Order: sequence, then C-alpha cells, then structure tokens
Amino acid sequence: MASPSPTPSPSGDGLLGHTPASLVQVRQSADQAAGWVDQNWQGWVESGVRIVFVVVLALVLRTMVRKLITQLITRMARGAEESAVVGGRLGGLLVNAERRRQRSEAIGSVLRSVASFVILGTAALMVLSALGVNLAPLLASAGVAGVAIGFGARNLVTDFLSGVFMILEDQYGVGDEIDAGVASGTVLEVGLRVTKLRGVGGEIWYVRNGEVKRIANMSQGWSTATVDVQVGYREDLDQVQSVILATAEEMAKSGPWDELLWEPVQVLGVESVASDSVVLRVEARTMPGKAGLVARSLRARLKAAFDGAGIRLTNDAVTASPAAVAPVATAPAASAAAADAAPGAEAAPPTAPTEAQQSAAHIDKG
Repeated sequence: MASPSPTPSPSGDGLLGHTPASLVQVRQSADQAAGWVDQNWQGWVESGVRIVFVVVLALVLRTMVRKLITQLITRMARGAEESAVVGGRLGGLLVNAERRRQRSEAIGSVLRSVASFVILGTAALMVLSALGVNLAPLLASAGVAGVAIGFGARNLVTDFLSGVFMILEDQYGVGDEIDAGVASGTVLEVGLRVTKLRGVGGEIWYVRNGEVKRIANMSQGWSTATVDVQVGYREDLDQVQSVILATAEEMAKSGPWDELLWEPVQVLGVESVASDSVVLRVEARTMPGKAGLVARSLRARLKAAFDGAGIRLTNDAVTASPAAVAPVATAPAASAAAADAAPGAEAAPPTAPTEAQQSAAHIDKG
C-alpha cells in the first residue's frame, strides 16, 4: 500500500512573490499624490491668501464705511441743531430733537444696511470665484428668485421704499400733526414700513407707508387761527373793529400768547350779512399746531370785551318794506266798525288827529 505523498507546507514564497507588486503600487500612488500636491499647492495657497485678503478687506471696508456714515449722520444732526439755535425761536420750533434723532437714526440705518449688503455681497461672490465655483448659474438663479420675491412681496417693497423717501425728504416727523388720508393725528413713530399715529380720540393708527398717497402736515412753518365774530346789524363796525384789535393786542402782550402769536391779529372784513347780525372774519398767524388754542382764547376775550363795550351780538330783524301811514278819513269808519261790532257798548268819541295825520291830510287836499 503506497504511502500518501506529503502535502507541501505553506511557505512565504507566494507572499514574497506578491509583496514587490504591492509596494510598487503604493509607491506609485504616493508619487502621484505627491505630484498632484506639488502641482496644486501653489494654487491652494494663492486661493487661500486671496480669500483671506478678500474677507479681511471686506470687514475693514465695512467697518470704515459704517463709521463714516455714523459720523456723517451725527454731523448732520449737530448742524441742524446749531442752525436752530442761530435761527431763533422759529428755527427751534421747526427742528424737533426727537424728530431729528429718529430721522437721523433711520437714515443711518438704511445707509449702513445698504453699505453692508453691497460690500459683503461682493466679497461673497469673490470668495466663491476664488474657490472655483461657476457664478453664472448662481446669478441666474438669484435673478429668478429676486423676480419671484419682488412679485410676491411687492407691497412690502413699496412700503419700504415709500418709507425711505419719506424720511429722506423729511415729509413729517415725531410730534407733527398730519392728515395722511387714511388716518390723521400726531406722529408717534416713523419707521421704514409703518408710521404710528395717535388719533384725536386717543386711538393709535398703524399706517403702512405704501398706502399714503398724500400728506397734509399741520406742524410745519405756521398755522392760521380763524375766528368769525358776530355782532348786531345796527352796531358800529368801526367801533367793533377797534375793540377787536385792542383786545388782540392786549392778548399778544400777555403770556403765553406772546410766543404763540407770531403776527398781529388782522380783521379781514365783513364775511356775511344777515337781517339781525353781521359776521366779521379775524385771522392770526400762530405757532404750528396752536391755531385752535389761540382761536378759543381770542373768542373768550372778545366776548368779555363786547360785554364791557355794550356791543350786542344780535339786533331786531330789519325789514326793507316802507312804513304805511293811515289816512285821516279812515278814523270815523274805524269807529263805526267798532260800534257795529259791539252794539251794547257806548260809542267811543272820535280821537283827535295827530300832527302826522294832519300833515298827510293837508298833502292829500293839496
């Protein structure tokens, strides 16, 4: 019986045979990686340095621009305050401190936001370009998205732009009395999108800036107080005018009306004429927003002055028909008619004709 042939024991010859091939592949991969790094490391360094430079430059430029805008806004506000001091009382009234502060803050905020958006947006595009990103599809997508957002949020964009122009043009500010069409009242806050008003009844209105089509500002420049003064038809208008002017002059010399009245009170003349009264129109230029207060006080003073001067507000109605004179011949007929009406009563003796009746009878005979 033949003995089995011994199986060959494993040896390292097979492994040693494959080892040189693996080392060669590793060496080739390492050489390729080293060559790739050697070819591209300069580009990486340049791109990194460029990105760092762009980012640092953008941050520095943004900081400088924001600081410059802040200094410019502060200088504008300070110049307005100095001009108000030089301009005197009128200049101080036209420049409200809170209004000026909010307007400056709003303008500064808009300018800083625009500057930051432009600078950082440009820096971001430059960084993406340095990284090798193709900007053409990105910009096209951004354009389409911008158009879609513009159509979807057109009211928001309209409100924002309207608010920016309102603030830049200084159409109104905090403390102004305005009539915005949709609402009227005192301005409490001016924003880029919404204006906050306090109504006459105390209610608060939030008005979107895009909805405002016209604005009437009653607090800029000056106001006019109009008072219609009624006097009796038979009163002497020259005396009435003298009393009005004297009362207004006395009022203008006393406080606080000496500050509220900016020009002498004027009597414009007769406004209307009725059968028992005449209306005179009186006007005065006042501090903005104080016309109603001045008009009410002037009416009260004129009432007291008219009482002291004996000037009546109304008289008996005046008729335009002439007075008829009864003829003398009708007197006996009237007595006979009275006797017929009362048969039981004694007949009254005929009355003696008056001088006017005698004159009329004499004229008739002539």
